Amino acid sequence: MNAGYKDMYDIENSIGFLLSKGYQRSWALLREEIDQFDLTPPQFGLLAFLWLEDGLTQTELSEKGQIDRTTIGGLIDRLEKTGLVERRQHPQDRRAYKIHLTKRGRDLEGPLCECARRTLARFTKGLNEQEVNELRRMLLILRGERSVYDFPTC
Repeated sequence: MNAGYKDMYDIENSIGFLLSKGYQRSWALLREEIDQFDLTPPQFGLLAFLWLEDGLTQTELSEKGQIDRTTIGGLIDRLEKTGLVERRQHPQDRRAYKIHLTKRGRDLEGPLCECARRTLARFTKGLNEQEVNELRRMLLILRGERSVYDFPTC
């Protein structure tokens, strides 16, 4: 055994690595559930914000989802092409648009929310309700301030 082995960083048990792998698994599970609707998890997330509050601007969606403006624009473009949302001119700001659900976008709320519930049940299998609530509480703390984080370039 290497003499310095005990001083090595245990990547497989590090918080960052475990969070990353948990994130990848949760999105893979959600992708399996919503694939039949030809949607991606980020598109689902954008729809979920609009189900809570229809008519948000692109900037508001960017802030709520902590997604950069370029990415949110592409998500909206794809959802618009599939007939789930539409852009409408902002009544007070000629440079901005409000994003509204179409009837088809609203009609998917029930089926897609059921997909999300099944995903959560699969993802948290082995945890009881109290543990799920504690996990959510801790993740909210770790999330910290609401801002958009760029991926590191190193």
